[in-house]
Amino acid sequence: MKTTTWNIDPAHSEVQFKVKHLVITTVTGRFTNFSGVIHTDENFENTDISFEIEAASISTNNEQRDAHLKSADFFDVGKHSQILFRGDYLRRKRDDEFELIGDLTIKGITRPIALAVEYAGTMTDPWGNVKSGFEVKGVLNRKDFGLNWNATTEAGGLLVSEDVKLVVNLQLIKQVEPAIAVFTSA
Repeated sequence: MKTTTWNIDPAHSEVQFKVKHLVITTVTGRFTNFSGVIHTDENFENTDISFEIEAASISTNNEQRDAHLKSADFFDVGKHSQILFRGDYLRRKRDDEFELIGDLTIKGITRPIALAVEYAGTMTDPWGNVKSGFEVKGVLNRKDFGLNWNATTEAGGLLVSEDVKLVVNLQLIKQVEPAIAVFTSA
């Protein structure tokens, strides 16, 4: 099996999450600093994925909310600067659909997670770089990762839902293997 290395292109990728607020609206947030590398066969099936997110790069377009999310009530970025994902099983379900199984670590707590992956295709850009696109979706319960803070409304409902939807759009850049120099004696 030949292994191909792909790096995440952060300029053409995004990591978003969606959470219900007061059960009536959805707040969307994102992380702006992340990186990752994927080792895979040519069919994207035998895969090893390493993905890191800087927790302090969270943005919900509200400074007060972002500061609260960075605090010990949620991500505690002073103690837990990284969110990590390690995946080692990608199973093809259909031609362009996969299931990715791995371990997600948030706030120092690691749990297994299954994510739906849609392959969008592979293209060569105008500069000769081979790129592949994927959309990754999943749902996690934030309390499983120690993100327990909440408040109760007058009606008895929760301010913030426990379920968090993940939506990650990735553009990967295929890494070119360095040429091996062959020397012969004259």
